[in-house]
Amino acid sequence: MNRTWLRGRGQPEHRENLERWLLTYADMITLLMAFFLMLYSMSVMSRGKFQQMAISVRQGFDGDKAAKGVGIGTDLAAERTYQQYMQSLQKLRQYVEQHHLEGAIHMSNDRRGIVISVLTDGLLFKSGQATLQPQSLPLLHQIAGLLRVLPNDVVVEGHTDDRPIHTLQFASNWELSAARAGAVVRDLISQEGLPIRRFSAAGYADTRPLYPNDTPQHRARNRRVEIVLLRTQQEAEAEMQRQQEIARITDDNSKVSTAPSNGLPIQPAAPSRAADTGAVPSENSNVETTNQDEGRIAEP
Repeated sequence: MNRTWLRGRGQPEHRENLERWLLTYADMITLLMAFFLMLYSMSVMSRGKFQQMAISVRQGFDGDKAAKGVGIGTDLAAERTYQQYMQSLQKLRQYVEQHHLEGAIHMSNDRRGIVISVLTDGLLFKSGQATLQPQSLPLLHQIAGLLRVLPNDVVVEGHTDDRPIHTLQFASNWELSAARAGAVVRDLISQEGLPIRRFSAAGYADTRPLYPNDTPQHRARNRRVEIVLLRTQQEAEAEMQRQQEIARITDDNSKVSTAPSNGLPIQPAAPSRAADTGAVPSENSNVETTNQDEGRIAEP
């Protein structure tokens, strides 16, 4: 039975809808538009944001493993710890601003954890001595508030310049730097009540200078005490995995960026500072800060 016979009988003609292909075509065009918009957004996105997005997406697809052992109570405790940390950091910042100590205190984040570096001259100790000066005690009280919030271990390091010392009390800079570190630890334990098991002290003399010992200004910057809030082993392993993931994602992104794309080249994004995903939180503040890990410091 053909259509002509049907028309001859006066029955209505049933024509096939020849425009149905438009639906499939429209869907394909929409998907292509979304795809190229995503490629464009990736081409103008900063590398740090791209890395964070990629890690988040991978964790989302691997949700069971990422969420293992993490519950609502843990999230609430971490948020509460973070808020307490930020309050303590704000108090330290205000103290530094009020007493004009911006050039004497330096906060940074490296592979060890958070490092609070305090210059010794005129603040902690007199020249060639290891007895804390009275004006240093309020500052140490503010730093203790920061250390009290987090349970991580703390190592206090003493550093000197390269000028030799030989007195009845200190035979060399090794003894002087170790004694200064011990004095800070003693105050944080006995006066501030922090747990003794969390602390250790080390003296490095002039073996780890920040600047060449070629000017009085550089020597003054090298005479310092560093209070290091250490990462735990679990945090260090997580940080190592994060760095490996970022390196792999960056390498994959570079391969995509250099591949031809039929007239739509993807320009490699300019590098930018990102944060760190360790469990030790921090933020940029008026306390002089740097980040040596090219990553955002992560929250607990």
